[in-house]
Amino acid sequence: MSSHHIIREKQEPALYIHQLGDFNEEYLGQLLEWSPTLIVNSSEYEKVISLGLKVDVVLNPSTKQDYQENTRLIEKMKADVLEVLEFLIEEGYQAVNIIDQDGQLPDLIDYIPQINIVIFTTYTKNYAIQTGFKVWKPKGTEFQIPLTNYFETSNLLPNQKERFEVINDGFVEFTFAGTYLFLREYYDPT
Repeated sequence: MSSHHIIREKQEPALYIHQLGDFNEEYLGQLLEWSPTLIVNSSEYEKVISLGLKVDVVLNPSTKQDYQENTRLIEKMKADVLEVLEFLIEEGYQAVNIIDQDGQLPDLIDYIPQINIVIFTTYTKNYAIQTGFKVWKPKGTEFQIPLTNYFETSNLLPNQKERFEVINDGFVEFTFAGTYLFLREYYDPT
């Protein structure tokens, strides 16, 4: 018996590579597993195609660069990440994964109601949650949670300023007043 999955276009999160840096290639492969729309900042284009990847969209392309066939080129004037979010919202995407060296999600707060945003850095996964969010995590997983908001949680223990560790394998649940709580989850990229 086989399993068949029908993936509709724009059902999977798009992937925007803003700054690849030393992001783990195996983890990159996992983000590319379901063949998302791949958008790259023009400064990362050469590095991305050297990995053998097919790029769908290049943001702010250089006139000195040759691009893969059927690659859409988008010239924008705003900050790159904001332009990508506006492009994806206009195109009807529900979610985007962003690879960057900076996981500053609060800067994108105006876009969070319109598109689900997850920012990956070399060692962190950054995302906004709403109250009642519940996720299964293994013991020892670390979160950084800004102490600007009052929140309650299960299965977490503070271990240093703004850092919390999962006590036991199992669900972690967050309740709080306010619209969003910003989480930074630490992971080992190896």
